[in-house]
Amino acid sequence: MLGELIPVVLRVNGDDYEVGVKPVETLLDVLREKLGLTGTPMMCDEGECGSCTVLIDGKPVLSCMTLAVECEGKDILTIEGLADPATGELHPLQRTFVERSGMQCGICTPGMILTAKALIDGNPDPTEDDVREALAGNLCRCGNYPRIAECVLAAAELMKGG
Repeated sequence: MLGELIPVVLRVNGDDYEVGVKPVETLLDVLREKLGLTGTPMMCDEGECGSCTVLIDGKPVLSCMTLAVECEGKDILTIEGLADPATGELHPLQRTFVERSGMQCGICTPGMILTAKALIDGNPDPTEDDVREALAGNLCRCGNYPRIAECVLAAAELMKGG
């Protein structure tokens, strides 16, 4: 039934977590409330803003619209999993957002960064149009789009070794 807990093993940021989830629980709820990974924000909770974007098997997914039970056996990456676990060094996308003021209020930043990571992983040399198209589903309420695109392009250069 809907109230029963189903045991699932979720692979999040390289670690396996065994959790009991209700059939109707979203991945966002499980990440935040059961795993304590609060870097993925809950904003619209309707799949409209992109703030809750995580990567599942390398693809950007809205965690507020994804059932947790559907994620067993998949590789989930949240914003907490981007930094180097051994050194704590920020990922180039995180660094460029900090160094070039790619965030203002910060609400959209995790979703923007993870969506940009998926873009660069699939296209290491994106154009500004590529970035804008990839990020079209991520809303920035502050309107910082030009700076965000600049950060993504700078990170792509860093990731190529430039």
